[in-house]
Amino acid sequence: MASYTIEINETFDVPRSRVFALFADHKRFGQLLGAPVKRIKDSDQADPNGIGSVRKIGIGPIGLEETILSFEPDSLIEYTISSLSPIRNHFGRIRFDDTPEGLTLVNYTIRFDDIVPFTGKIVSNTLEQGIRRGIKRVPELA
Repeated sequence: MASYTIEINETFDVPRSRVFALFADHKRFGQLLGAPVKRIKDSDQADPNGIGSVRKIGIGPIGLEETILSFEPDSLIEYTISSLSPIRNHFGRIRFDDTPEGLTLVNYTIRFDDIVPFTGKIVSNTLEQGIRRGIKRVPELA
């Protein structure tokens, strides 16, 4: 079993609250990734996208469910895959910080292990390309 880490750091001239809101809203997060995302379970928190909420990414049986583990407005979102998937020990963390210049820094890290040898490399490359492509759209979507 191999372990993989994807780390993406991007800076935007967009207020942190707006960048966080884009990533926090499951449907808008889907627009960012270019994949259908739907909230299928609301959080018990004030924000329905908060801790305990579940989103489904994909269509029909070809989809993953992710559960939000941490939700700190304008600062942090952590999540894990909570349905059957080709990877295990998945953990996603998106941190939002201000730079000294007043810009918004997004640090997006994903860690996981593969189950089937060599599939992790394909999953890792596909995920990273999708996120890197999507994250460039933050200024227009936020």
